[in-house]
Amino acid sequence: MLTRSRSSPRPPDVIGVLDIGTDKTVCLIVAAPNSRANGLWRREGATVLGYGLRRSRGIKAGVVIDLDGAEQALRAAVSQAEQAAGLTVEEVLVAVTGGGLHSLTFEAETRIAGSVVSDADTGRLAAAGRDHAQRDGHTLLHFGQIGYRLDGAGGVSNPHGLAGSLLAADFHAVTAEDAPLRNLLNVVERTFLTPFAIVPASHASGLAATTEEERRLGVTCIDLGAGSTTLAMFADGHLISVNAVAVGGHHVTFDIARTLSTPFVEAERIKTLHGSLEEGADEDEELFSYAVSGRDDAPLHETTRADLNGIVATRVSDLLAQAAARIDGSGVAHLAGHRIVLTGGGSQLKGLAGFAEEALGRPVRIGRPDAADGMPAAYCNPIFSTAMGLVPIALDPAAGLRGHRVRAEVAAGGYFKRVGQWLRDGF
Repeated sequence: MLTRSRSSPRPPDVIGVLDIGTDKTVCLIVAAPNSRANGLWRREGATVLGYGLRRSRGIKAGVVIDLDGAEQALRAAVSQAEQAAGLTVEEVLVAVTGGGLHSLTFEAETRIAGSVVSDADTGRLAAAGRDHAQRDGHTLLHFGQIGYRLDGAGGVSNPHGLAGSLLAADFHAVTAEDAPLRNLLNVVERTFLTPFAIVPASHASGLAATTEEERRLGVTCIDLGAGSTTLAMFADGHLISVNAVAVGGHHVTFDIARTLSTPFVEAERIKTLHGSLEEGADEDEELFSYAVSGRDDAPLHETTRADLNGIVATRVSDLLAQAAARIDGSGVAHLAGHRIVLTGGGSQLKGLAGFAEEALGRPVRIGRPDAADGMPAAYCNPIFSTAMGLVPIALDPAAGLRGHRVRAEVAAGGYFKRVGQWLRDGF
């Protein structure tokens, strides 16, 4: 049986965040504001005490396909982060990418019991919204109130104490299918960690890659991951829709490998070194050499950058077309679909921003997470948007997370019961 080595005990207000993706597994150990780090009390923001990065195993499009492989990669990433931090983390916030995430925006309404709106009135609305969202074998990951209407008048941000007779609210919920979510949490628990909350990965990426002003005005963040591409749409500062496309950076690599008859590892190298979506570059007709599949002593083949970039452009065009269809079909494109921020590992492809802007007919920029205390500059990179975006979610008191951590052992089905209790307490 594998055991977990322990170093110094975990001080208060230190948590871990996990991004378990198709290509990489990331663990960050973070000290909350107002907690002691390196002998100093920090109030201006979180401090990253340790970080771990390992190549993922046993994960495909965010779904666990090999428990042992996924556990080994996660164990290595957590161990690396713990050694760097000099302490052991017990509670983690987990990002969820796959597993049939479903986004739902809907309205609930209630008659006001007294002469003015009370906590009981807004509580009934929230309870009705949660009951509506948690149906058909799905687990609630995110539940947010977008806005209130009082007697039909909108634009009410805080109805408490206002007089009226009918209170309505718009809610946004994100749910996940139970079975793939349970498999992911099983991997986490096998490394002796307690998941105190779970978050849609696209939400975290969006927080890291977009600005507060963009989220207020309306923006869609597209995270181009290795196994899939996720979308998060924001308006008026709220998350209002999430979606996904089952195409990612690995699909571009597979296309190169298949077309050029080269191994996947060589195709990834070719994409990284020579791939581009810029048109009319002087070097387009330049030849480059690459290894082909087969015998080790087989001669190198050659092709032009133009031929390579034609392969890349075909797949990326299809990916962007699917993303545009998700945006247009979201029902909230008029609120959040007029500006785009790209992030994730796939967003580093040369010339992607201009190519996407032309394909989508919207302003596009590449988004990357801001620097954080204790993190190397290399982590201020779109590859780490999800992990970095989990930090403000974990440490935001308004998110209802920090006051409702789970400390008991995770029994079969127990986590889902506790998530329900956390939501009831937090909202």
